[in-house]
Amino acid sequence: MTTTDTPAPAVSEGLVNGLYREGEPIADSKAPSGPLQNRWEERKFSARLVNPANRRKMSVIIVGTGLAGASAAATLGEAGYNVKAFYYQDSARRAHSIAAQGGINAAKNYKNDNDSTFRLFYDTVKGGDYRARESNVYRLAEVSAAIIDQAVAQGVPFAREYGGLLDNRSFGGVQVSRTFYARGQTGQQLLIGAYQAFQRQVAAGTVTSYARHEMLELIVADGRARGIIVRDMVTGEIETHLADAVVLGTGGYGNVFFLSTNAMGSNVSAAWRAHRKGAYFGNPCYTQIHPTCIPVSGSHQSKLTLMSESLRNDGRIWVPKDPADCDKDPREIPEDARDYYLERIYPAFGNLVPRDIASRSAKYQCDDGRGVGPAVDEVQPDGSTKQVRRGVYLDFADAIKRMGKSTVAAKYGNLFDMYQRITGEDPYEVPMRIYPAVHYTMGGLWVDYDLQSTIPGLFVTGEANFSDHGANRLGASALMQGLSDGYFVLPNTINDYLADAPFEALPEDHPAVAEAHASVSERVHKLLSVNGSRSVDSFHRELGTIMWEYCGMDRSEEGLKYAIGRIRELREEFWRDVRVLGENEELNQALERAGRVADFLELGELMCVDALHRRESCGGHFRSESQTEDGEALRDDENFAYVAAWEWGGEGEAPVLHKEDLQYEYVEMKQRSYK
Repeated sequence: MTTTDTPAPAVSEGLVNGLYREGEPIADSKAPSGPLQNRWEERKFSARLVNPANRRKMSVIIVGTGLAGASAAATLGEAGYNVKAFYYQDSARRAHSIAAQGGINAAKNYKNDNDSTFRLFYDTVKGGDYRARESNVYRLAEVSAAIIDQAVAQGVPFAREYGGLLDNRSFGGVQVSRTFYARGQTGQQLLIGAYQAFQRQVAAGTVTSYARHEMLELIVADGRARGIIVRDMVTGEIETHLADAVVLGTGGYGNVFFLSTNAMGSNVSAAWRAHRKGAYFGNPCYTQIHPTCIPVSGSHQSKLTLMSESLRNDGRIWVPKDPADCDKDPREIPEDARDYYLERIYPAFGNLVPRDIASRSAKYQCDDGRGVGPAVDEVQPDGSTKQVRRGVYLDFADAIKRMGKSTVAAKYGNLFDMYQRITGEDPYEVPMRIYPAVHYTMGGLWVDYDLQSTIPGLFVTGEANFSDHGANRLGASALMQGLSDGYFVLPNTINDYLADAPFEALPEDHPAVAEAHASVSERVHKLLSVNGSRSVDSFHRELGTIMWEYCGMDRSEEGLKYAIGRIRELREEFWRDVRVLGENEELNQALERAGRVADFLELGELMCVDALHRRESCGGHFRSESQTEDGEALRDDENFAYVAAWEWGGEGEAPVLHKEDLQYEYVEMKQRSYK
């Protein structure tokens, strides 16, 4: 992407301090105390139960049917609850979880390389730059082994060694092999397993499936989440659905950047509607840039393609030492003229450093003029134009020589095929070209240990919550968290809330229901009636450019101030000049996108406010003013060792920051090093 050349809007004195108000601290009251290894068992025992006969009287709405949503729906349906599952795709199998490639972590120590539950816990806390809760992360590590057993029982075709045992490989940020995989299709195979369990409950009648339905509002009555307003995306009908509890498993918000590895339909609207109703939003500025993606090739693109991090197991990343060699065929550049910069800078981890470090390192190489691929004109902040190459090599020549082409093809063949189809280049013969791109979001709705948000009865699972990953996600832990939440955590915590259910039935003319329905209808009407001159996508692309340049891999106070002002201007222009054709009472994809972009415009501002207030560098959040002498992220544990939980302040009002202090009893916070 290139920077916008629009003049920066005026920033009034005191705006930084006036961007938000600070509220009361927040704490996770559900997290048990005592020995770390006993906390999850203690919480499961202390949580109230619902007997099987009573479960049949209770209903749960689940929004989203990716790994977190589908596994939760299947498990709650199996338990006997009445479940309604909503998703905007035409099939639950098309959730974005299907795109995950490289693997899923579990502490089974199959390689006998000294792995353990505690080591997985420690690696994850360290990888998150000490900005995650100890209790949550240890639970994730503890549950991980059961996920593999569950998936194998479902028939997930994990890779196996010659003797038939499950195989493992390594991922970034660790020095053991704990990642289970199914070639480069791990997400797809795990989702098929969850989908089978989900469809079994649909056939059994405990789960009702609503395809092509998009959540547009949360119903909160008497202080509890009691239902949702959805739009039938085929007919345009606005429908009301009520229940005793609502679960969001709607994924992340990476598409706020327009270009990302996310599916085109991935959005933040369900979570953002809940945020506006009172659910706090945790750490919105924590976004993950994935280091191994196919580089941007032009302004025609609407999304980017991920190349699995698993490729870094055997591929070697390098750039020419001499910028004059960047035009050459990489096969003509001799070994001594190549800089394997990750192996040079981080010898202990080499190409398997965490994603945030690998991503910034690639950017630095390109900024220094050693990037490869086509040269493009990039507008600089001062308005000048500079030609840059945004790509580095990921080379498999050594791996093919060492293992043979057939072995490399068996491990990565589908990824190589995908790369060749997209780029027209054969990675068996020519090194891949890769560059970082927006991938995963560690921020999301704030939840307690039970996965319940600040709205009673609203539970949030998987990437949609602010997660267990802190400021950075280690590879192969997204699938782990989604299935952990859906199969094992939520079913053992939501019962504590539902022990007080069923709640009094709400009539559809209840004031809270009527207000939510009316607000959706009014918003739809407003979007259709603006009748401006600009397309929805043009606004989205401009927002993405602002976010990537000023709230992407490198953030600064000056850039974030600019971004906040520019986003506010863009949002005003959107509601004044957006063009949404068609009607509501029909299939209308422009209307769908308009609602999502309107929410992205509000989220984008909060992300920048959060990034501006956090005057430190940690994980994927890198403030240029806070770095070590050799360019590494420099945390400020004294002032920023907390979760930032943001409360919606009201229309046109500043958000409210609530801080949840992070306490570490079992790990020592120290400067993260992978050298």
